[in-house]
Amino acid sequence: MPSSTIRVPPAAAATAEPEVPAARRVRSLSGLLPFLRPYRGRIALALLFLLLAAATTLVFPLALKQMIDEGLVKPEPGEQLMALREHFLALFGVGAALGLFSAARFYMVTWVGERVTADLRNAVYRHVVQQSPEFFETTQTGEVLSRLTTDTTLVQTVVGSSLSLGLRNVVMGAGALAMLVVTNPWVMTQVLGILVLVVLPSLYFGRRVRRLSRASQDRVADTSAIAAEVLNAIPVVQSYTQEPREAARFDAATESAFDTALRRTRVRALLVAFMITATFAALLWGLYQGTQAVLDGRVTAGHLGQTVVYVIILVGSVAVLSEVYGDLLRAAGATERLMELLAARSPVREPAQPLPLPPVRGGSTVRLRDVTFHYPSRPQHPALADFDLDVRAGETVALVGPSGAGKSTVLQLLLRFYDAQQGTVEIDGVPVNRVALAELRRRIGIVPQDSVIFSADAMENIRYGRPEASDDEVVAAAKAAFAHDFVTALPDGYRTFLGERGVRLSGGQRQRISIARAILKNPPLLLLDEATSALDAESERMVQAALEAAMADRTTIVIAHRLATVQRADRIVVMDGGRIVDTGTHAELVARGGLYARLASMQFGLEPAA
Repeated sequence: MPSSTIRVPPAAAATAEPEVPAARRVRSLSGLLPFLRPYRGRIALALLFLLLAAATTLVFPLALKQMIDEGLVKPEPGEQLMALREHFLALFGVGAALGLFSAARFYMVTWVGERVTADLRNAVYRHVVQQSPEFFETTQTGEVLSRLTTDTTLVQTVVGSSLSLGLRNVVMGAGALAMLVVTNPWVMTQVLGILVLVVLPSLYFGRRVRRLSRASQDRVADTSAIAAEVLNAIPVVQSYTQEPREAARFDAATESAFDTALRRTRVRALLVAFMITATFAALLWGLYQGTQAVLDGRVTAGHLGQTVVYVIILVGSVAVLSEVYGDLLRAAGATERLMELLAARSPVREPAQPLPLPPVRGGSTVRLRDVTFHYPSRPQHPALADFDLDVRAGETVALVGPSGAGKSTVLQLLLRFYDAQQGTVEIDGVPVNRVALAELRRRIGIVPQDSVIFSADAMENIRYGRPEASDDEVVAAAKAAFAHDFVTALPDGYRTFLGERGVRLSGGQRQRISIARAILKNPPLLLLDEATSALDAESERMVQAALEAAMADRTTIVIAHRLATVQRADRIVVMDGGRIVDTGTHAELVARGGLYARLASMQFGLEPAA
């Protein structure tokens, strides 16, 4: 499924969705079956306790009938007291059994609901983090977060409560119906007629609840998306004094979610009012018919009490089932959204029969042949066109050129975040699309332009490059990246929490943590995407020295706009418009003139060659 089908435009969410029968929507809950299957034993126990609780409830009217007919008809007060005591003890036994079975059912069902929800949340998250960047070009992070939280909570409500409640009331309703048919078929015929009038409107209202529930969930996702976007850009928002505007935008999204939820609540409120009214009507009608039968001598008082309780159980079960049906429709909408995420398939697939990468010493080789690539969001504009590049083992190659020349795209293809539409991309003689993704990416280290710092301490942030590394190895990598001094100066040294996205560090410090992470990984191919862009002149000199040491015995591809960082590269590849326009050393390219010479002229004040 293309990821673009996941997002529903806010303006059209409530109206653009095609009409689908509610029964078919409820069937979408079948997507939960793979998550329920591993817990068949516990589900069977829950069903057993559910049946026992329902059966105990159905026994109660029989015990009540016996108490009325046998306990109240004794001629002697003493005999009557003893008979009533025995019957009350029997009723207490029924109540105790009902409490025990209900508690066991509640525990087992709640356990299954919590476990299935956790498994579902983990499965969705695990699937999302494996998606290629193309997925995140069309899906907002806040949308995914909403599905992981709000939608899974709705599913938990159904699996851990509503579904069990519905099954219990189905059993009780069917049992009460059977007992009424046996004991009083005339009353049963009239009650069934009332129940038909109850069920039919609930089906109509259920379809509306389902549509409005899906729209409500989409509106909540919109608020999550706005919040995630703004909170990740707080410095920019505040520097441009856009807090009121962003607050107003969030308020508008919240109001939209509120209005949609209010429409859903209004429909459900009408349904509840109708169900309660119909329930009382059925109850009072059955009670009226029973009292007439007692007055005419056709039935005993105990039989009347039994009939009234069974009518209450039956009509109450139908009322509860209508509520459960509404919950099922809401959960069906949530399940659809979660299944859409799980159905999303990354265009970057694991090869069916992956080829191993050969062992290397002294760095990896890189080859791109006749590569043409368009980003999915820009299909009319090639990022690379007929691109050819060979990088020898141990060589340091710099990619330079204006913004949009395709430099970062080369790194994206090497990491196989995307697949080229034409041509081949090889590492160590093996096409990257024939190598297992984990093996391919273990061979590559990258220092991105925007350093990523996780909400952890400095030690764990550097160790992210190689989780099994010892503390000494982490410290050695930090020293190589000239990060050791400022890390040890932090309040708790390497155990200092760096804050969300590294807010407690400067840009240069974040960059050096990122470089230390790549050095710790010690890959044969190192990709540096503007790795020194956030450093001041002094830090840049230190990190350049560290990177030169790190580049030894490995292949390095460097992207830099600041040409001072690439002058000592073995080869400089000049790119423009997705093509290679020149190649050579710094001195050769300056002497030849052309694009590189113009860039050097602007940065160093050099006179380009004629």
